[in-house]
Amino acid sequence: MRKFKEIFQNANYVKLFLANFTSQMGSTIGLTAFMFFLLDRFTEQPFYATLTELMFSVPTLAVFFLVGVFADRMDRQKIAYYCDWISALLSIVLLMTIIIGWMPLVFAVLFLRSAIQKFFFPAEHAMIQGILKSEDYTTAAGLNQVVMSLFMLFGNGLGILVYWTVGVYGAILADTITFIVSAWLIKTCRIPAEVRLPNGSHRLKDLNIPLVFKDFTIGMKYILQHKLLSALLVGFFVFGVVNGGFSVMPIFMLKYKLEPQSYEEYSILLGITFGIGVLIGSFAASLLTQKFKLYQLIISGLLISGSFIIAASFAGNTHIFLALLFAAAFGLPLVNIAIGGWMPSIVDPKMMGRVQGWISPLMMLSQSLTLGFIAVSFPVLFKVEMLYWMVGGCLAFVGIFYSLVLPKLTKKFEKILKHILWNKRVQYNVLLG
Repeated sequence: MRKFKEIFQNANYVKLFLANFTSQMGSTIGLTAFMFFLLDRFTEQPFYATLTELMFSVPTLAVFFLVGVFADRMDRQKIAYYCDWISALLSIVLLMTIIIGWMPLVFAVLFLRSAIQKFFFPAEHAMIQGILKSEDYTTAAGLNQVVMSLFMLFGNGLGILVYWTVGVYGAILADTITFIVSAWLIKTCRIPAEVRLPNGSHRLKDLNIPLVFKDFTIGMKYILQHKLLSALLVGFFVFGVVNGGFSVMPIFMLKYKLEPQSYEEYSILLGITFGIGVLIGSFAASLLTQKFKLYQLIISGLLISGSFIIAASFAGNTHIFLALLFAAAFGLPLVNIAIGGWMPSIVDPKMMGRVQGWISPLMMLSQSLTLGFIAVSFPVLFKVEMLYWMVGGCLAFVGIFYSLVLPKLTKKFEKILKHILWNKRVQYNVLLG
């Protein structure tokens, strides 16, 4: 608790934390409402619901080479601020396109809004790295996980309730308001220049095509040269598969197998159950980081979640299904908090944007491929149970892979870090002498 109190005494962190919360809310409410709007309107065509989620992930592949470079070369605070404002304006445009009713135009606007939002997180995450002490990274990762669990707990349910009360139009207006609030919070932060501009001041016209691709290549080389970082990125690719699958799998399980007549009501219960599992797991993981090595938590979380997701496919009724997903949700924060607290400690602050610029496209590539696979294969080629085997199997496979490579790579990294610290101490003593 003392760590949480200390971190919330940092006014800049509090504002960035709340801005991230409201910005995510701006994505969640309208997207959830729109997906249920499509499920109601096109009941026999689950393809449209999957396509909605696809419009959230695919845009990363269009801007991935720009996102990290912008976060490291441009003013990070301005990037986050303008992302929110542009997203708010595009939400209004989205509302108009839904009124018009031409679906290709609706999905085009969803694609564009999502592409703009992809610039927000690397800039915001890099600023948080700069304003916190290294010992606070794991605490911040724990708080981020709590926010994610709250979205799982209330996000879908809130989206459905807004859809029921004010319809899809009201939900998208709620999106607009939350983006504006997030922009205001970003604007009021007082971030030091060395955090906003770690590589010096650049203007937009300075970022020509050769420079963008040079920086992007530097980010790739940086990752490949750090074996521990490379190993973690393998996991991020698989996490994209999980994100893609879980964005539609639970709803499909309810609608097409367990509760076809009342899947909307049970979707709220599902969100609450899954969210409580992640929330409890978040607090447990925050305590366990003090007693166990981070790689041990990652491996345990992957194996626990993967096993219970596979088991959920065999659930004969809704209550057993919810109980198994609760257990799977409990294991996820072990992975997310451990990696979230680890990454800032092993990445140079000047490179964080470019590293994040690789993480997001890897995740979104696998997420998009997963959603595309589901869109063309379900329910024609595969049953819903098979989707759970695929996602759970991926998690378990990465857990086994990490159990083989992470212990060795961690020991090697710690030796290198001690060597660097020793050299710095020797240089300091020489200067004093």
